[in-house]
Amino acid sequence: MDNINGMLAFVRAAQLQSFTAAGERLGISASAVGKSVARLEARLNVRLFNRSTRRISLTDEGQLFFERCQRIVAQIEEAENELSRLSSTPRGKLRVSLPHIGYRMLLPYLPEFMQRYPEVELELDFTDRLVDIIAEGVDVAIRSGDLVDSEMMSRILGTFRFVIVASPDYLSRHPAPERPEDLQQHVCLRYRFLKNGQLQTWDFADARPREIPASLTFNNLEGLLQASVRGMGLTYAPKFLVKEYLHSGELVSVLDDYITDAGKFSLVWPSSRHLLPKIRVFIDFMTEKKVLSDL
Repeated sequence: MDNINGMLAFVRAAQLQSFTAAGERLGISASAVGKSVARLEARLNVRLFNRSTRRISLTDEGQLFFERCQRIVAQIEEAENELSRLSSTPRGKLRVSLPHIGYRMLLPYLPEFMQRYPEVELELDFTDRLVDIIAEGVDVAIRSGDLVDSEMMSRILGTFRFVIVASPDYLSRHPAPERPEDLQQHVCLRYRFLKNGQLQTWDFADARPREIPASLTFNNLEGLLQASVRGMGLTYAPKFLVKEYLHSGELVSVLDDYITDAGKFSLVWPSSRHLLPKIRVFIDFMTEKKVLSDL
């Protein structure tokens, strides 16, 4: 770094033919410019300037060195200007990892985001696998549940509730359960987590553990949902996943008074002192839109 500072002081002094003017341009004293140039001359073992009490001028060696250094300094300034532009304007590829069902919360808002930030290139990776954010080069991830990685920064995106649903056709063939205990007599469609192979629990407000039949299991929530829509059984799922079917009447919720609110999504990104604009605006946009507020 001292080499670069000395080169910069030398170039400015050569351009302005004055240590004083160079110091004013660089925001340092004329004495500091002179000392920086002197250290550079000592390191190179050559005199770069002819000095008098009233002016300075380049030596032949100094002129040769100046022609090379001027191009280097110009390239450094160009790089700094480019970084400055990057630091103020959101642009570039933004890789976002989110669960398979994440498209239901994200896609309605993407047109506005893309219109607002046209230079950001979104790359969406839908997976229920627990992605290694740093190792796999992910900029932002949307994750559910509690977060344990202390190396990550996070912001809660919103909370959601679970519902138990079935199709009207299924309920016409099986009386709707009135208590959680009634589920023992029903066909229950269960979700199995990919990351640990465990069945998702069906949680109720009284927190009492209950044995829920596993008549049919899925490791994909979309498949689970479609099975329920087709009358194959009862499903325990996030409300935002089944909201459209509840509105259309293709699914009906049961045991609403017994189910506790339990679920949240968070935005997660690598800890960094310098957050790139493309990441910052995505985080702010998603938080601003409150994508889970009506779920």
